[in-house]
Amino acid sequence: MRPTRRTTTVEFVRGSVRGGRRRARSWLPSLFTLANMMCGFGAILVAFRGSYGLACVLIGLSVIFDIADGAVARLVGAVSPFGLQFDSLADLVSFGLAPALLAFALFSDGRDELDALGWITCFVWVACAAIRLARFNTTIDPTADKRYFTGLPSPGAAGVVLASVFAFADQMEGRDRLWVLLVVVVPGVLMVTNVRYRSFRSLVSPKSGKPYGLVAAAVLVAVGLATVPVVTACVLAYGYLLSPVLVPVLSPLARLVPPRVREVLS
Repeated sequence: MRPTRRTTTVEFVRGSVRGGRRRARSWLPSLFTLANMMCGFGAILVAFRGSYGLACVLIGLSVIFDIADGAVARLVGAVSPFGLQFDSLADLVSFGLAPALLAFALFSDGRDELDALGWITCFVWVACAAIRLARFNTTIDPTADKRYFTGLPSPGAAGVVLASVFAFADQMEGRDRLWVLLVVVVPGVLMVTNVRYRSFRSLVSPKSGKPYGLVAAAVLVAVGLATVPVVTACVLAYGYLLSPVLVPVLSPLARLVPPRVREVLS
């Protein structure tokens, strides 16, 4: 059948609509990445104004947006090299610069003169975060276990800083509080080690078959943050930081859970 002008126009319109939808889907994850970067940049600004609690909240929102952009990209099938690079740049702002400058603002106690010890320590954090993100982008091993990260992920490292500041901000201000630098150095160095950390990307994947365990964990975390936010934040952050040591020790306790409960939560 010979195409008429009408059928040609209809097909052109349909193709344009499909192309517009594809472009919209491809940009949707980038909007979450942009929100991640915006929260990280906002955390830097408010940290130097002394609003340390608000800075922690903004970095926490960056973590949520960072998890969401990957899940949305997989959901709509918009995983792309551009998205990977854009996500890493946003992570460097939110989980590289923001936690380091937040810690430096606390340690320098609002003074303007150069503080060499705090400057070097916080730069080590930024350098480790940049190296960790670059290594993640360039290391492609098809045989690697996708359930684990090599090195502490930058959002997890940032979580240690924000949980510590959220819980102990009043005790962390001033140069005499040198232990605050350990909150920066330890997770910073762990980002570039070969220690394996569990990846939870499979739990938030749209292909996960039984999300009951994720739902139960999300409810517990939400209730904990609403009732005892300081304790919940510290347990989550430091628990994940120490998980390579704690998991082998506590894994035998999983045998005490009834098989039916394990099946439901799996």
